[in-house]
Amino acid sequence: MRPPAAAVVFVQAGRPAIIAALGFTAGCAVYFALPGEPSALWAMALALLALATLLAARAIPRGAALSLAALALLALAAGLARAQHRSHALGAGPGAALTYGRPMQVTGWLEAVERNSRGRARLSIRLPRENAAPARRVRILASDPDLAPGAAVSILAILERPRRAPVPGSYDFRFNAYFAGIVGSGFAIAPLAAGPQLDQDGPARAIARWRWQIAGHLRARLPGRNGAMAAALLTGDRSGLTPEVSETLRAAGLGHVLAISGMHMALFAGGIFLILRFGLAAITPWARRFDAAGPAAIGALLAGAGYFILSGGAIPTQRAFLMAAAVLTGVMVGRRALSLHTLALAMIFVLVLQPEAVRAAGFHMSFAAVAALIACADIWRQKRRPPAPFGLGRGSLSALGGLSLTSVIAGFATSGFAAFHFHRIAGYGLIGNLLAMPVFTFMVMPAGVAALFLMPFGLDQPALYVMSLGLDVMFAVADRVAAAPGALRPVIAAPGWVLPLYAAAFVMVLLGRGLVRMGGAALGLAALAGWSLAPAPDLFVSEGGVVVAHASDAPDSWTVSSRRRNRFAVTVFLERRGVRDRPGLAGLHCDDLGCSAHAGPSDGGLRYAVLEGVADWREDCRRSQLVVLTAALPVWLQDQCEALVLDEVWLEARGGTLIWMRGGVINHIQSVSAPGGDRPWQRPLTNTRPTNPWPRNTSLRNTSPRNARPADARPPNEE
Repeated sequence: MRPPAAAVVFVQAGRPAIIAALGFTAGCAVYFALPGEPSALWAMALALLALATLLAARAIPRGAALSLAALALLALAAGLARAQHRSHALGAGPGAALTYGRPMQVTGWLEAVERNSRGRARLSIRLPRENAAPARRVRILASDPDLAPGAAVSILAILERPRRAPVPGSYDFRFNAYFAGIVGSGFAIAPLAAGPQLDQDGPARAIARWRWQIAGHLRARLPGRNGAMAAALLTGDRSGLTPEVSETLRAAGLGHVLAISGMHMALFAGGIFLILRFGLAAITPWARRFDAAGPAAIGALLAGAGYFILSGGAIPTQRAFLMAAAVLTGVMVGRRALSLHTLALAMIFVLVLQPEAVRAAGFHMSFAAVAALIACADIWRQKRRPPAPFGLGRGSLSALGGLSLTSVIAGFATSGFAAFHFHRIAGYGLIGNLLAMPVFTFMVMPAGVAALFLMPFGLDQPALYVMSLGLDVMFAVADRVAAAPGALRPVIAAPGWVLPLYAAAFVMVLLGRGLVRMGGAALGLAALAGWSLAPAPDLFVSEGGVVVAHASDAPDSWTVSSRRRNRFAVTVFLERRGVRDRPGLAGLHCDDLGCSAHAGPSDGGLRYAVLEGVADWREDCRRSQLVVLTAALPVWLQDQCEALVLDEVWLEARGGTLIWMRGGVINHIQSVSAPGGDRPWQRPLTNTRPTNPWPRNTSLRNTSPRNARPADARPPNEE
């Protein structure tokens, strides 16, 4: 059937697997984007609508488009239902018995040792569980442990509940902690010691011990950052990497090598496949009777599975292993499996296991890069000329050219998603990749693979020496590129609607043709234009009552009401505004009761006050347009205030708050926690009560800010 010339059609998206993958992904994304918990009837209604659409498609001639629409609706309903099911299932098991805010003896087994942004050791301890209950774990800052992961441990620590995002739209640790089973985080007040013997999680403990032993062996054989980098590349253990090394790699555009993904899996499994195939082909009598590709693919698949287990199995690694398994399976059966169809199946499989991955940066960047590479490979395969006779020089140039082109395509495909998630762009990332990736591809990873196979025989030192030489070159490139002026450029955070709009445009450009592809390009430009033109917030009020605002008569500088409290929230807000400088205290007028200042121009800006108590609230209500209280103010007193009042109760209920102004008047506010939101990840995964024995009675207090503005002023819109 030939569609009309003006019809909007898809080429690749006409395949059912790709339609199902896009619909399933959209269903998961819709569930997590909703402000409140949806009814389970919504998924059933979508499924019934899909069935009705399918029946209509069968009843009319040429109903192929309706059949695809029915499949998309059914996949959307399935994604919505699966995301809701997993969200509720994780909170259905018995909670961990924890005490927050007070010293507590934590027992379990040491799962992993990581490093925080300051280089301190962060221990992940899995708690004992009952039967098939979901795994629960805590994360504790402590000194470097003497015990290896997998060992039963006990430690005295002070824990707190996982905290919500400090700024609206920023990284939500509470959400990610819920799906990771993290029920508390804190710091140790005593050294880590051996705990009571445990009889559960035997395979997981053995794998954790195995990974730690290999990582320790690599760090011992290659001291310094080379050993830490080798451990990160081969085992996924980044505990030896310092924050300075990680930041240097990111500034040089090489931060992606730290995440074990498709490139690592391709080099590992692909290298094993080539070695086995050439080795079997060298056995002439056997090679004359059998095809060496099949056994080589089986061996490479088993080696890839081992590497997947050794690396920890993160989301990019899951996708990479599934793609490698599909390609190798295609080799076994004599079919080409590297296609968008295979990528769609991998996407569905990942989201069925972890629907929450749809919000992760690794999910977006990993699938975007691979999809762009496959689409470009298909175009090149269709238009390439017959291959010329092979030669060493021609083959080397072809390999380097292909690697350079791969870096360009993958970097361009992921740049928008990276800027949205990390709010910065590596200005010379392309140069860093072009200089470092040939060494990484042809020297570092092959030597690392050889070291892993030679390690049981004690013959890995020569391979590690070659790997260390390659890492020296890679770090030399990273140091030079990261030191260049403007290597890491900050980007202002985008509104929440930009990401889905940009993702839709990306899909249309990648999968469409004709009008669809042109419309996708226009939609992408509209998303970027909306990102750059969207009004930025003028003030930020942290959960602890600290105010960050534009300095008076200095639009490029910021002031903060306190430099001692809520420093992390202030830093996150300024980074999302593209500001790296430390805010000052200029313009603040303080006394024993609090501080006041102007936001924006002194003649037309907004005057705000930050009060430690309610002793002089009437005067500040008369002179200010915004009053932030670190104490509770009863509702009948707030009714007498002419300003917008954010008291302690409101901030505890809503969290950090962004404020937009227009003409010196508050126009819009947005908080971390939406009113009435009751999602599963907002509920604790523990069976304990808050540590405060006297919870506040909020029924007599105002839980939403009152905007007592003049009658002709526009009231703020609250999100």
